[in-house]
Amino acid sequence: MFYVVARFVIRPLLWVLLRPRVTGRENVPRTGPVILASNHLSFIDSIVIPTVAPRRVALLAKAEYFTGTGISGWFTRVLFTALGAHPVERETHRAAQAALDTALGLLHRGEAFGLYPEGTRSRDGRLARGKTGVAWLALTADCPVVPIAVHGTDRVQPIGARWPRPRRVSVTFGAPLTFPEHRGLAGKGKARREVTDLIMEQIAALSGQEKDGWGAPTGPAA
Repeated sequence: MFYVVARFVIRPLLWVLLRPRVTGRENVPRTGPVILASNHLSFIDSIVIPTVAPRRVALLAKAEYFTGTGISGWFTRVLFTALGAHPVERETHRAAQAALDTALGLLHRGEAFGLYPEGTRSRDGRLARGKTGVAWLALTADCPVVPIAVHGTDRVQPIGARWPRPRRVSVTFGAPLTFPEHRGLAGKGKARREVTDLIMEQIAALSGQEKDGWGAPTGPAA
């Protein structure tokens, strides 16, 4: 029911207000587990990506989005439920592992799962080096990763803005990435770092963002 609301109410509204340009939808596998890994510019990314993707995308969202009060709290709760988001606690190592376990369960069920490897929104438009949870998921679930670049969402709802404003946005889905040479190495820190850097390099190539805080390149791409 909620997903029907998302596709037939939220999607047309988003198309009218944001007029999204979408490129590479054919790169998203229509069935089977897949990770959609995107740069992160705004709160609105979590609405835009699942709305323009060619299949249902599960996301994790902080638990506060599901517990707000008043009209705004009700709206946020309904919105994220409709978009297929799953509430998670944040800020502790245990909570981070629980979030990864939730994501892994979704992938094992053959779902598409969206995440932001940077871990938080960019405050200056630059692309931070990714956290290795994305690699752990990809290697543990043995599934492809589709890199994504969003543009313009930071102008729709800048950090600190309470309400979005109409601006045109774009979303680019890159070619799926697989990591056969790292298969079975999810428990190895070096392998996770290499895979994460490969994913982030592709996101950077699609987004054109300046890199922030990246170390020396690793893995085959180096």
